[in-house]
Amino acid sequence: MRESVFLDGPKRRRKIQRFWILLSLSSVIAAAGVVGDSTATVIGAMIVAPMMLPIQGTMLATVLGDRRNLTLSLLMMIGGAAAAIAIGYAVGLLAASPITEQTNSQVAARATPGLIDLLAALATGAVGSIALVRKDISDTLPGVAIAISLVPPLVVVGIAAESGDWGSSIGSLILFIANVAAILGTGVVIMAVYRVQRWGRIGHQPPPPGTKTVNRKRSNLAIAGMLVLVAIPLTVSTWITTTLNTQQATITQAARAWALTSDLDVISVDYVSALSYLVRITGGDQAPDVADLTDRLTTAGVDPSTVDVEWIPSVRMNAGG
Repeated sequence: MRESVFLDGPKRRRKIQRFWILLSLSSVIAAAGVVGDSTATVIGAMIVAPMMLPIQGTMLATVLGDRRNLTLSLLMMIGGAAAAIAIGYAVGLLAASPITEQTNSQVAARATPGLIDLLAALATGAVGSIALVRKDISDTLPGVAIAISLVPPLVVVGIAAESGDWGSSIGSLILFIANVAAILGTGVVIMAVYRVQRWGRIGHQPPPPGTKTVNRKRSNLAIAGMLVLVAIPLTVSTWITTTLNTQQATITQAARAWALTSDLDVISVDYVSALSYLVRITGGDQAPDVADLTDRLTTAGVDPSTVDVEWIPSVRMNAGG
């Protein structure tokens, strides 16, 4: 188990080289997939990406109290994350147009993480940790790599930042941190369930001479605190998203009922900003009276001042002349 995730031993240099090669290539693949809005390409990058290695190394080093490997794994994780963000930014410079939440589904999928993302990360992190302990289910690791997205959110951080979409950039960074916290948190629990003892030995034998140890209690508290801190913005994001979606659905229902009685067609109902919505309608030969819509919105509990109506005149012609 130590050999699987720690970057030490006689093969240390080869492991580090492999990590950086795969990280660089997977970051380029993921960034290209995001810019090209290709889900298949992004999934391919998830399989190639080696970011699980230093994260699980951090988790196992925490459980074993191995300060040296904890430091190495943390440095590799932070350095790898920074490199992926930089590669995403560089690839974003090559894009012909800005890549933002509004123009790209890959960015939109990672811009506003919620509690459901944390739940999925916790479950996936548990599977990854069990696969680390039990080699008989190690064939699940490709699925784990796909389910718990690590490199794609990082390249989105860089791509969105390059396009000036700071909201999406920060949201993607929070998603990555949430995934890392989930892997660490569930990993510590799984190691306890499987009774992985300090230094991988039976009982409480002392560590090898000259080895520096870490306080496992403090490390576990730090991981728990990280999970709580990540859960706060995810909870707020989930609440805001749910509120906006509910409000939009209510406005859409009121607008369609009003349009039906006024011989109009609702083109779209869009959220603009700061609890402001825009209803686009068409039909009729003059601007419609919105008094009925105002009454319907008030009855539904929506403040009419937050809703703007855009009337688009339409003319129907026969193509045959």
